Amino acid sequence: MIHMELALANLYGQPIEMKGRIHMGGAQPVVKDGKSGVVYERSPESQAFERWLQGDFLYVEREIARHWRATLENTDLWEIARLFQAAGISGKSIKSLEDAKDYASAFVDSGQQSFERLLLALVFLNVPYEHFRPIQERWVAHGQPALRAYAPYAAYVLEVELFFQIALAASLISTDRVSNRTDIAYLFYLPFCMVFTSSDNLHRRCAPLFLRHNQSLAWGPDLKADLSALNNHFASLPEEVKAKGVMSFAHGPPADSQGLVAQLWDKHMGAWRARKPLEPPANPAFNAKLAEHIKSFEQSQIQPSAEDLRKAFGDPDSLMIKRVVRKKKGSWFQVPKDQPF
Repeated sequence: MIHMELALANLYGQPIEMKGRIHMGGAQPVVKDGKSGVVYERSPESQAFERWLQGDFLYVEREIARHWRATLENTDLWEIARLFQAAGISGKSIKSLEDAKDYASAFVDSGQQSFERLLLALVFLNVPYEHFRPIQERWVAHGQPALRAYAPYAAYVLEVELFFQIALAASLISTDRVSNRTDIAYLFYLPFCMVFTSSDNLHRRCAPLFLRHNQSLAWGPDLKADLSALNNHFASLPEEVKAKGVMSFAHGPPADSQGLVAQLWDKHMGAWRARKPLEPPANPAFNAKLAEHIKSFEQSQIQPSAEDLRKAFGDPDSLMIKRVVRKKKGSWFQVPKDQPF
């Protein structure tokens, strides 16, 4: 889901979790034998990614990317300058990127001139004009709170935008490189990951300012080098081991590894070095029963009640995400070589 959709939903009161988990569209609530759950069909993004791996870039996907970039680049800078002035924003005292971040954060958190700040967010987020009035009315009905308290994710996007514009005005980010406008937009998705990786110097300079304490920035060249070393390590295993599929022997980095990937796992994956790999139950009857349960749950056509919907999206009994797994990807079997498909 793109950031504009999430921010607009947030402005209308939809909570947007910002704790390192990806937001996925297309969830279908289901009920089976009194149990509630959610089924995620293969998303358009997932299907597109599978096509991209095959070198197939559809026209519609190019158009979506073009629209995304155009939306970012067509912001009315004169209108923003006027709103900056009305909201009391001045970049004259900004001497560093840290100053720009502090200024943007303080602006978003402030309860002063709250209407102007909300209006600035609507303009920056390219919210269609027909949404302005209902959003403003809802905001007024909630006591005209500071933007961060009212719509945290929309406030975060505005914070990134303000940071970028202030840094540009202070000549801390170059105006000569047109791609900077698109590159900074990747930071809109920082709240939804544990590790952000990039080989872009703008990201290397700016992303750490917005990372939570439990997030990491992995510099692209370093990550590629370590992934190459891991690939060589696993490639040296006997052929009969590799024929079992990567998930049978590569649940994570080698337990004695000290590389970048292992360091990231140390930070984000708990005590993984001491854990033993989970072995699937070698019970054909159990596996067949589980497969039947999954199939019947997926095909359930029962319409959930309002209470079922609240439980399904709040605390589901089951969660199913559909994926297509190729038997072999590159030089690696993803499932056992002798697994029938």
